[in-house]
Amino acid sequence: MFDQYNRLINYLRISVTDRCNLRCEYCMPAEGIQLMSHTDILSYEEMFDVVKVGVSLGISKVRITGGEPLVRKGIVSFVEMLSSLSEIRDLGMTTNGILLKKFAHELAAAGLHRVNISLDTMDPEKFRQITRGGDINAVFRGIEAAQNAGLHPIKINTVIRQSREEPDAVAVKEFCEKNNLEIRYIHVMELSKGEFSVVEGGEGGDCANCNRLRLTANGMITPCLFSNRKYNVRELGAEEAFNQALSNKPACGTVNEVGQFYNIGG
Repeated sequence: MFDQYNRLINYLRISVTDRCNLRCEYCMPAEGIQLMSHTDILSYEEMFDVVKVGVSLGISKVRITGGEPLVRKGIVSFVEMLSSLSEIRDLGMTTNGILLKKFAHELAAAGLHRVNISLDTMDPEKFRQITRGGDINAVFRGIEAAQNAGLHPIKINTVIRQSREEPDAVAVKEFCEKNNLEIRYIHVMELSKGEFSVVEGGEGGDCANCNRLRLTANGMITPCLFSNRKYNVRELGAEEAFNQALSNKPACGTVNEVGQFYNIGG
C-alpha cells in the first residue's frame, strides 16, 4: 500500500505492552509511569486479527516491541501466531535482552527471525545507572543465547548523545566486531520537542523513505512516531484504522505530545 507521498508502506511495529523490567533514563521517568489499564490492552487474538488485515493490505515486515515485549505472558505463542502468516517475510523483535536467555530458543522455534538488542555501554556500573538497576551480564547471556538459537542477524541498538565516537559507543562497536553483531547508532530523541535524526546503520528517522505504521498495545494505529495522530482499531475496525493512518501519514515527523517511547515502541 502507498501513502499520499507515494511511499510504500509495508512495515508494522507492534507494541505488545507498555511494561518494562528496566527504567532507562532516556525512556522512562525515574518516578515510573502511569501504566495502561489491562482492559485497554489488546489480547493477542485481537492483535493477530489486526495484523491479518494489515497483511491483506500489503504488510510484509513485522517487529514486536514494548515496553519490553518479553515481560508479557504468552509472547512465544504470539510469535508463533504471526509466523503462521506466510506473507510476513521479516519477523523481528526489539528487546533489552535481560530475559532473552530464557526465551531465545523458544522464540526461534516459534518462527522469530531476528532480534535487536539495546546496549549503550560496556561498563557494568554505567549500564546499571542508565537502566536504573539493570544487570549487563544478563544482556550478554541473552546475546549468546540468541546466537546459539540462530536468530540472525543480531543488531545492537546503541543510544548516543553526540556521535558514534563517544567512548561508550566505541566500546560497544568493538564488542560487536568481536562477536559478529551489527551495530546501529540511535541519537537521543525528544518526542515532545520533535528532536530526531536518521538512525546510523538503520532506516529509522528517514522520513522521505519511511515505510512503517505502528500498533500500540491499547489498539491505536499511529502513522508516525513524531505525530499526535492515532486511530483506534476497536472503534473504527482494523481496516478503517489502517486506511485513516495511511491517508494521514505526514510527510515528515513533527512532535508527539500524547505518547512516549515506552508505549509506542520507538
